[in-house]
Amino acid sequence: MRDADLINDRPPLRGNPMAGVALGAAILAALLVLLAGPGTRLELWHFSTGFKLMRWGAYLAVPAALFAVVALVLVRGRRRGVLPSILALGIAAGAFFVPYSFRAKARALPPIHDISTDTQNPPPLVATLPLREQTGATNPPAYEGDSIARQQREAYQDVRPVMLAMTPDSAYGQALRAAREMGWEIVAAERDEGRIEATATTGWWGFKDDVVIRVMPASGIARVDVRSVSRVGRSDVGANAARIRAYVRRLKENG
Repeated sequence: MRDADLINDRPPLRGNPMAGVALGAAILAALLVLLAGPGTRLELWHFSTGFKLMRWGAYLAVPAALFAVVALVLVRGRRRGVLPSILALGIAAGAFFVPYSFRAKARALPPIHDISTDTQNPPPLVATLPLREQTGATNPPAYEGDSIARQQREAYQDVRPVMLAMTPDSAYGQALRAAREMGWEIVAAERDEGRIEATATTGWWGFKDDVVIRVMPASGIARVDVRSVSRVGRSDVGANAARIRAYVRRLKENG
């Protein structure tokens, strides 16, 4: 018998349907997770819908990973189906990890959205109040008191006033420069009052948070207080504290 006849007599190689199902489900799960934030930022849907998309993506990632494992078992030493199965498993793991880590972080932090270096006399929002009203902010602009302050002290002990060894006027200039370098939208800069107000936009979700900076004299030097307040959402998942930390680092580097 000729070699060509032997080749023609071999049963045709078939693909692994389970691997295809796993890969398709994993890609869909990843798309749900990846589009949740940018769609919210572009105002294609409400942020609550974005959170649901992330959750659905995580739910779909679980069966996608299971299908990928089953597909790998069905391969039984053959090469066909291995690569798409491994790829599906990796994509599903990523699609599950992002929402899971986000939720785990939210549960580990207090459900607050108003962080201030001065919890006894937090800098008030003034110039940003009309902007909050225009955008339908659901969180109140007024500081909510001791219960919030207690939770902040327990979770963010490093969020404290900044003392700068310079005149308040010089400190104000440094504070304004640092705010601009943070990429925030400056809403008000009242040097006579020692007040700076700005709006910060988060990168992934596009949430608008308001920041107020207060510079005042303190025993011959300058004291800088910073407050960051979310417009929507009960919990900020640590975003406001992280923003204040980053600003304080920038302020100290400039000073």
